[in-house]
Amino acid sequence: MKQSLHNSPSPPADPPPLRRQRDYRLLWTARTISITGSEVSKLAIPLTAVTLLTASPTHMGMLTAAASVPALLFALQSGAIADRLRRHRPLMIACELVSCVAAATVPLAWLLGLLNVAWLIIVALVIGTAGVLFKAANFPHLAAVVPPAQHTEAMAGFHASYSVASVGGPSLAGLLVQLLTAPLAVLAEALSFLTSALLLRAIRTPERNEPAPSRGMWRDVTTGLRAALTHPALRALLAAGVTINFFAMAYTAVYMLYMVNTLGIPKGMIGALIALNGVGGLLGAWITARLAKRYGENRILLAAVIFFPMEILAVGLLTGPLWWKLSLLAVTGTITGGIVVAFATCMGAIILRETSPELRGRVNATTTFAVQGVLALGGLAGGIAADVLGLRPVIFLCAAGIALSTLWIWTSPLRPRRRPPAPAAPDPRTSS
Repeated sequence: MKQSLHNSPSPPADPPPLRRQRDYRLLWTARTISITGSEVSKLAIPLTAVTLLTASPTHMGMLTAAASVPALLFALQSGAIADRLRRHRPLMIACELVSCVAAATVPLAWLLGLLNVAWLIIVALVIGTAGVLFKAANFPHLAAVVPPAQHTEAMAGFHASYSVASVGGPSLAGLLVQLLTAPLAVLAEALSFLTSALLLRAIRTPERNEPAPSRGMWRDVTTGLRAALTHPALRALLAAGVTINFFAMAYTAVYMLYMVNTLGIPKGMIGALIALNGVGGLLGAWITARLAKRYGENRILLAAVIFFPMEILAVGLLTGPLWWKLSLLAVTGTITGGIVVAFATCMGAIILRETSPELRGRVNATTTFAVQGVLALGGLAGGIAADVLGLRPVIFLCAAGIALSTLWIWTSPLRPRRRPPAPAAPDPRTSS
């Protein structure tokens, strides 16, 4: 007996916390630096076009569209490419290096007197395309670096990166533009891409991805589409994400006008209110990682979609003195920032959980394509509806529309179920 106890296998040890895992720290730091650099360029590149190249409104529209066009054109194909790879990290490093070179050409062309709006548009397209490929490879790569039990916490960490960048990026961009001029400030983005590539290169975790045989690009893409649309849980996530983004962008289209013209919010305060969303996102990432361990991703996801319309509804009903408006907007904006991160974190973790490894890149790319692609439609619909109905009715319509996302989750397998009661122990007096 003693010998059998001595030889019995011990239970597997819990993985160390993510903050103690070297490769996750490298991956998280790489993303945070890269995203912060991108936030700098969101201000520096348009300022370069406006102040140095006297860009027209049409030019600015084309420049703005260039950042989002790659997601519509290449998202589905990038997912198929990612699922064909045995190792995702080399593609991620290559994408960061290509983006670094593209961003570095902006100050170089300016110093040589060659810079024009067309150059900036091409740079935006190149960086956007590399970013789409990077995200497609990064999603399945996370599964190689992080144990399955820590996927939700890792997703929360990545969304915290976006919150950090959204809070610190614009301030850093303003400082760099002031000190270096707008074209030279784009160097910060180039350096951030280079630093990210070096950090990714230092990751040691081996990748053991076993890709499914490719049947051609079109068939690979349609396989990912079919998986996202036929799997009940994945379909519910996709529908909820599209619904939320459509009405959220319709709200964003009228947000500034409503704040200034209807609520009378000082223009200088609007930026501070937006920054609070980033602060809320940091809090949301921290809270989500802990609550998910106790309640599970499905419950957190349902709670997020229930409370999603809260800020928009509060904005539509808001009246009273300025101090009250600012206080309520600050509180609801911070909470909404946390809710957005909670939803996105649980959505990513559930996609990883419910999707077979050979389809993760394509399913994630399909979700990205649909959720990002609907943004332009939502913004257009919000602006047109406001011209016809007025600002306040559109605010209420957006709140009601986002609330519809709850139905997608509630009527799917993602709806949290009560556990059946444990069977009662047999009465020893009746057993014979």
